[in-house]
Amino acid sequence: MNTRVRKKLIQVARGRAHLMSFQNLILEAELGLNLENTYEKAQLNDVIDEISEAEHAAGRPLLSSLVRIKGRQNQGDSFFKLCERLGYGDWKSLKRDQEFLEKQRETCREFWQNSNNFTSYL
Repeated sequence: MNTRVRKKLIQVARGRAHLMSFQNLILEAELGLNLENTYEKAQLNDVIDEISEAEHAAGRPLLSSLVRIKGRQNQGDSFFKLCERLGYGDWKSLKRDQEFLEKQRETCREFWQNSNNFTSYL
């Protein structure tokens, strides 16, 4: 698992911005990926999915809920497909349900803003 990306997403959950674009994640985690390149974009999605799968398996909220497409507040299909794989329901239904995404984000923020969780699981 990419610990730099995980730590960056935890910082986002604890900070004021609460969301981060894919592009900013690449820059701030110093990944050196190009979103214009389909292969590199898929690599980034794989990294983010791997982190959320590990968090989910450990009973923690999905850090990937905090990563958004630049210029939009919503997620791409890959986030909702991940949620479907993790058992949250049909990805198309989840994508239409704005409350689902907001609940995931809020749960993530609350979890990581708790100092005990932060020190225990960072």
